[in-house]
Amino acid sequence: MDPVAMIRTLGGIARTRTLLTAGVSAHALRRAKETSQIRTVRRGWVASADADPHVVGAVRRGVLLSCITVAERRGLWVPQRGHIHVVAKPNAARIEVPEKVVVHWSRPVVPRIPDAVEDDLINTLVLVALCQPFESALVIWESALNKQLVERAQLLGLDLPAAARAVLDQARPFADSGLETIVIFRLRWLKVPMLPQAWVHGHRVDLLIGDRLIIQIDGATHTGAQRTSDIEHDAQLKLRGYHVLRFSYEQIMERWPEVQAVIMHAVAQCLHVA
Repeated sequence: MDPVAMIRTLGGIARTRTLLTAGVSAHALRRAKETSQIRTVRRGWVASADADPHVVGAVRRGVLLSCITVAERRGLWVPQRGHIHVVAKPNAARIEVPEKVVVHWSRPVVPRIPDAVEDDLINTLVLVALCQPFESALVIWESALNKQLVERAQLLGLDLPAAARAVLDQARPFADSGLETIVIFRLRWLKVPMLPQAWVHGHRVDLLIGDRLIIQIDGATHTGAQRTSDIEHDAQLKLRGYHVLRFSYEQIMERWPEVQAVIMHAVAQCLHVA
């Protein structure tokens, strides 16, 4: 069996024990190393020449990728990127890592298998709750629920730490993007009914406040035909007595006080009331 092909099937890095069990011969492994097709990462682990450097760096130090790094790798909406986050066993000795790597010492909620190079998604979400500001953690958890990568009932049955339980208590699967989660979270103090992804006049809207106030959030995809369709729908909503407020990513993430003030004044004028 070709060891290089097998390693690539396993994601570019693997334990030698796993390869041998799968039928790769020790001789084939030696030949692949001698011809630089694969390399030893640490004792018992080998990688292909083109393996992900973040994964290789983690395995070399005996840790796993986790927290916001795995959340981003799994396609979740992560508000704050930057440092690489890894997790080590709670009783691990001090680990030397580059300056921009964050190490978590954590006992997993879901057992970590010996072949893992990145953390299980549930363990990842728990570390996100422990590591990130509440709003950012809520965005990531709701993204996971919305993408159906985890189920709320599944999470409720786990022995979660208090910080993770607090995020789960508020997390819902309805927000279609992190921006929607952020807007709803920041407006909860208004204590008015808010319905994300409401169906209004043949289309979904990002957020319906009360009966008549609609918040639409323009992301990077709101261009071309999508933008034209949105404008047409806005016009139809206005003809039917709805009030539409449209905000961009930059406004929500960089100029939130202005956005909040506009929505506050709309609610003060009872534009959300039928």
